[in-house]
Amino acid sequence: MKPKSNDCFFVMNVAVVGCTGLVGSVMLKILDERKFPVTNLIPVASEKSRGKSLLYAGKSYDIISAVDALQSKVDLALFSAGSQVSIELAPLFAKKGTVVIDNSSCWRMDPDVPLIVPEVNADKLTSNHKIIANPNCSTIQMVVALKPLHDLYGIKRIVVSTYQSVTGTGVKAVNQLMNERNGISGEMAYRYPIDLNVIPQIDVFLPNGYTKEEMKMVNETRKILDIPDLPITATTVRIPVMGGHSESVNVEFQKQPDVNEIRDVLSKSPGVMVLDNPAEQLYPMPLVHAQDRDQVFVGRIRIDESHSHALNLWIVSDNLRKGAATNAVQIATYLLEQGFLLA
Repeated sequence: MKPKSNDCFFVMNVAVVGCTGLVGSVMLKILDERKFPVTNLIPVASEKSRGKSLLYAGKSYDIISAVDALQSKVDLALFSAGSQVSIELAPLFAKKGTVVIDNSSCWRMDPDVPLIVPEVNADKLTSNHKIIANPNCSTIQMVVALKPLHDLYGIKRIVVSTYQSVTGTGVKAVNQLMNERNGISGEMAYRYPIDLNVIPQIDVFLPNGYTKEEMKMVNETRKILDIPDLPITATTVRIPVMGGHSESVNVEFQKQPDVNEIRDVLSKSPGVMVLDNPAEQLYPMPLVHAQDRDQVFVGRIRIDESHSHALNLWIVSDNLRKGAATNAVQIATYLLEQGFLLA
C-alpha cells in the first residue's frame, strides 16, 4: 500500500482503543494481516490493563490509558471500547486532528457522521470527516449483499431475521456458552442459558416492542442505502454458535428479479462470495465458511413463491472481522489511499 504523499518520512501513528477486547484484538490482527502502514502502534485500554504489554507484528508494546494517548500524536484511532468511551473520547481525539473510526453505536445516526461500509458507500467520505462510524455487524453483512441488488432492481421492502453468534456479546458470553457446554458454573452474560437454547432478544426492548439491535438494523440500513423511508422489519436472535452471524433475508424489489442474474451479479460484487448449489447441499455456514474470513457469503437464493417481486437470501459473515474489525480497517485503507489521512 502506497500512501498518497510526497513525504518520504511518512509516519502513521495508530491507536487501537479497546485493544484487549474481542474486536480490538481482531483489529490488531487485521492491521497486521493487511500490512496497514503502522509506524507506531498505540494500544489503549482501561486502567486495569494499563502497563501490561501486547505483541503486534513481532514487537512488544505497552498498553496505555486513553488520557495518555491523548498526549501523543495520533493520526488514526480505531475505537472498540463501547459507546460511553466513544462519546467521551472520540471528540477529544478528533479535535486534535486524529481520524477516529468508531465501532460503537453512539455516532452511527448522527447526521454529521458518515456511516460507512466501503463496498457500499465509501464515496461519502471526505478529508473533513474526523469521526467515522462503523455500522452494526448484522447491518454490514446485509447491505454488502443487498446493495448490488438494489442497483439492479430497486429495493422496496426488507424482512430480516438474524441468527447471531455469542461472540457478538463478547468474552463473557463465550465463556458462558463454554461453561454450560462443559457443565461448569460461572458468570452469565445472558439471563437465560445459551447452550442448547435460542434467545429471541439482543439488547434491550424499546417501547415499540422491538429490541435496540433490531432498530439499529432498520435505521442504519436506511442511512447507508440513503433511503430514509425504506420499509424494514427485523427480528434478531442469539444462538449458541461461534464463527459468525447468519441472516434470513426476504427482500421485495420494484422490478421482478432473476435468480441467474442475481447469482452472476453477486459473484462479481466486491466482498461477496456466492455459495448456492442446493443439489450439492452447498450453502453458507458460520463455522464451515465464514469464521476467520472477510467475505460476506450468500446462498439459498430463490424467488419468494408468495410474491414474484420478492427474493429470499441466506447471508453469513464473521461478525468480528467483516462485521467489525475488517470493515474498520477497510475504511482506514480507503482514507489512506485517497490521501485523507494525510490532509
